[in-house]
Amino acid sequence: MPHHRPLAVVTGASSGLGRGFALRYAERGHDLVIVARRRDRLEALALDIEHRFGGVVTVVAADLSDPAAPAALLAELREKGLRADVLVNCAGFGTAGPFAEEDPARLADEILVDVLAPALLARLLLPDLLASSRGTLLMVSSTASFQPLPGAAAYGACKAFVTSLTAAIWQETRGSGLRVLALCPGPIETEFFEAAGSDTFKIGTVDTVDAVLDATFRHLDRSTEPVLTIGLGNRVRALGAKLAPRRMILAVGARLTGAH
Repeated sequence: MPHHRPLAVVTGASSGLGRGFALRYAERGHDLVIVARRRDRLEALALDIEHRFGGVVTVVAADLSDPAAPAALLAELREKGLRADVLVNCAGFGTAGPFAEEDPARLADEILVDVLAPALLARLLLPDLLASSRGTLLMVSSTASFQPLPGAAAYGACKAFVTSLTAAIWQETRGSGLRVLALCPGPIETEFFEAAGSDTFKIGTVDTVDAVLDATFRHLDRSTEPVLTIGLGNRVRALGAKLAPRRMILAVGARLTGAH
């Protein structure tokens, strides 16, 4: 029988952490479906991966602020006869500033990309992942998910949804063999801050993409815990957010984002 390479679907693959995940999974012997808005970047990445690692890379240019995009992606996979072994939900962006001054259209896009798209993609591809002997659901969240963030209120709330949803899926699928992880890094040196138009999210140590990838794959290879928080300082802050009084948490969050 021919050997079938596992397939990893990676959203947000045109830059930053998503691009890093695509490269790492290619290095680990996976074929890829890479998803983002910018087709030119995806095609350049596909050529790079195929040259360096071989395998097949399928490019899907999609805007995940379109509520129909997740179902369209599933339809394209089925049309090509593809079934996912790995889903990396990495697409996302953040907005900053007082909530009363947020642009409503931009806010709607943030919720669609950061909440609806990963939830629907996880739901739509979960049957494939559960059927795979090496199924992995990796949801990229943030340390912003552990406490309310005045000054970045919507972003913190979106990421709280992602972490909570992922942990619940982990519990529901225990014993199935599926690896489920909510990845919660702090700030990373990517284009995220440029897209946000603010340094509000630069809270704590700024990690490199490679450092976050190394920590993630160490965890996936050695642990079954559902949430990975990158960095000792971030883990301490996450613990503090669970134990401290709510008013203190809010005051600290506002100070961290400069919203006090």
